[in-house]
Amino acid sequence: MNVPEHDAGPHRPQDGRPRGLCDLTHAGGYVVDDRGRIVEVAPRTEALLRRPAAELLGADAHDLLHRGPRGETLPRSRCAMRRPLITGGTSQGEREWLARGDGSLLPASWLVTPCRLADGRTGALVLFHDAEEPGAQVPEPGHETSMSELDRLALLAETTTTLASSLDVDETLRQLVRLVVPLLADWVVVDLLTEHGGVTRAAVVHHEDGVLVHHEDLEGPMPAVPEESPMPLSRALRGVTATLAGPETYQGAPDSGIAVFQQELFRRTGMHSAGIAPIRGVREVVGALTLGRAERPGAFTTADLLLVEDIARRAGLALDNARLYERQRRVAETMQRHLLPRLPSVPGLEMSALYVPAPRASQVGGDWYDAFTMPDGATALVIGDVVGHDLEAAAGMAQVCNMLRAYAGAGEQDLPSAILDRLDRAVVRMAQATMATVVLARLEHTDDGRWLLRWSNAGHPPPLLVERDGRTRFLEEGQGLLLGTGIRGERDDAVVELPPGSTLVLYTDGLIESPGHSLDEGLARLSRYAASHTHRPLNALGDMLLKRVRPEDNDDDVAMLTLRVPPRVPAPDALRGGVLDGERSLPAI
Repeated sequence: MNVPEHDAGPHRPQDGRPRGLCDLTHAGGYVVDDRGRIVEVAPRTEALLRRPAAELLGADAHDLLHRGPRGETLPRSRCAMRRPLITGGTSQGEREWLARGDGSLLPASWLVTPCRLADGRTGALVLFHDAEEPGAQVPEPGHETSMSELDRLALLAETTTTLASSLDVDETLRQLVRLVVPLLADWVVVDLLTEHGGVTRAAVVHHEDGVLVHHEDLEGPMPAVPEESPMPLSRALRGVTATLAGPETYQGAPDSGIAVFQQELFRRTGMHSAGIAPIRGVREVVGALTLGRAERPGAFTTADLLLVEDIARRAGLALDNARLYERQRRVAETMQRHLLPRLPSVPGLEMSALYVPAPRASQVGGDWYDAFTMPDGATALVIGDVVGHDLEAAAGMAQVCNMLRAYAGAGEQDLPSAILDRLDRAVVRMAQATMATVVLARLEHTDDGRWLLRWSNAGHPPPLLVERDGRTRFLEEGQGLLLGTGIRGERDDAVVELPPGSTLVLYTDGLIESPGHSLDEGLARLSRYAASHTHRPLNALGDMLLKRVRPEDNDDDVAMLTLRVPPRVPAPDALRGGVLDGERSLPAI
């Protein structure tokens, strides 16, 4: 049965149905574009498929219609009706199963042949009619393949399970490479579209003597995707159907910058055969997957390419989810950072703070720090953690932080315990149930030049005091219940004089806790590293503690507030001979 190329230019009258296809009487028909989306529908199609044209137009024909004999979703690599879209030739079959709108199956005899769309692109015309034997089984496709059907299905299942387990783009790429090399190819190349419309060659990996070797010299930024280029990679990056390619594909004069990169890729890798498939996400094209053979004999077949396309589709869903997660995470982290305050400038004091989101948690958390000047001139220091690891925890943190500031500024010389008590009663009345731990301290500079720290602790890890000579002490006094429990109890205050040149470290539990380490281990590690690096600048000290103390299996965010009081001012007699070794004068207050 021969059907000539068809100029499928849709004509839509008032009823919205395309009229580029004539009424085929007993047969149904539709036209798909180079991405497999239905762009035209013949009138008889609606009756055969029991679906209105509006439901068919714009849909992916395979996803919507193609099924197995029991109505199961059919992998693209097993779909005979997709093969002509890959090869560009005409193909026909006695029976495939098409899903009707009412849930039943239509056993269809079919023919697929290339056609030219009105915009100049190549598509395919699909003709089908109701087969005589509805109970017949799907015929086995007649093609050569390097893998058994069972192996192919096992690979697709492993691909789905493995790639769906990660929400990190880099980890998803590593798993994708591991799945396909060396099982299907010697080389794997992944090109990704950036959020700003650019292209980056994210991975070029070769299987060499049992080891996966990254060729970073072939990775990096790529030229923009040309809109009209017919070359395989350019088409894949626009979301067009997968294509077979070889070095001969790029032998002519390059039509774009991407073609120049492809010429270099085939020359450097020695690939003699490659399959290039689009990586499609739910909403858009994410990139392109290229599998190539250099040392391995035999070229990729159409069946292999259908498998590559199926793998790329699964990778696209995983990468799309990972990118969406990262975008949401950046938004949440930006919100969290904007909620955190700027530190005040206090004469004679050095202060530094940092916030780091959880490395693998689904969202940012409720950790925060704060520092501000109280009505009587004392400096308030706050470190806190709202229970939870999501946007609700961050929103609760903002409410608790603002209420604490308000209560701390309402009275003269209120003790930290009294302020926390009022805050606790307010937290219990919040519409959204919230619990939090917090340390509230007030730092007072006395007339005789001493620095006194007075604090109360609502269930939070104790602050660490590091003296100038390296001695450390956890400030464990003043402990009380965390906020939001609804249990009434006495809150205590504690006071300590901060020695000249000493450093105070306030932190959240994400710095010291993890599933694989005890709390005592974390506290000991913090004390040891803080003592050995007490002379570092505060910014460097905070970064070092984060790097050395935070456990690798930590899955929590971290807030840290550090301050250093000035060293002792030398006596006037000592100043006549110059500043004492290791001391510096106190700025005027």
